[in-house]
Amino acid sequence: MGTLGRAIYTVGFWIRETGQAIDRLGCRLQGNYLFQEQLSRHRTLMNLFDKVPSVHKDAFVAPSASIIGDVQVGQGSSIWYGCVLQGDVNSIHVGSGTNIQDNSLVHVAKSNLSGKVLPTIIGDNVTIGHSAVLHGCTVEDEAFVGTGAVLLDGVIVEKHGMVAAGSLVRQNTRVPCGEVWGGNPAKFMRKLTEEEMAFIVQSAANYANLAQVHAAENAKSLDEIEFEKVLHKKFARRDEEYDSLQS
Repeated sequence: MGTLGRAIYTVGFWIRETGQAIDRLGCRLQGNYLFQEQLSRHRTLMNLFDKVPSVHKDAFVAPSASIIGDVQVGQGSSIWYGCVLQGDVNSIHVGSGTNIQDNSLVHVAKSNLSGKVLPTIIGDNVTIGHSAVLHGCTVEDEAFVGTGAVLLDGVIVEKHGMVAAGSLVRQNTRVPCGEVWGGNPAKFMRKLTEEEMAFIVQSAANYANLAQVHAAENAKSLDEIEFEKVLHKKFARRDEEYDSLQS
């Protein structure tokens, strides 16, 4: 961001702050007759100076997720409710058809002790389970990270690798292709079966389909939501009447 861009950004920031200050003053003047609507300052996509998130138009980002700074999200991927992808001191890349499930955290490291740069790279058709933590690591295509797993700086999960739920994968560990690792610290447990490898691919496809349903629901206007509520009540009453006739 150049000098002019920073100046425009600063002007915009102060205009918004001034508007909020005027709103607070008006609320005080209204006294006991005040009706105040609480507005959330949450932003699903947030720039960080010149670092701007890039999300494919066909990706789904839940409204309560946060994508911050230098983050790329590919086609058909889904970032679910409560997730945080924070690309501040380095970049995050999420490929196509990947799902990062609810309350997961993806962060980066500027570098490790030896000076190696540590972005977080997540490939295509990857499944990241609920409440997982990924920090400065690489997860290759069609890999699987279980619920609550933690991947630390420099970790590499190869294609068709699986990290079991609740595991802690220590710095610079490599999880080879076709293996399951688990525990604290994570160690080799066994080889994946062909059926399990197919499941990883199917899991990503299932979440891609589910994301389309959630995206359509989140895109509905308030009028559409209220109309559906009326229809639901109408048919719910009709079902009750039908049930009473059958008893």
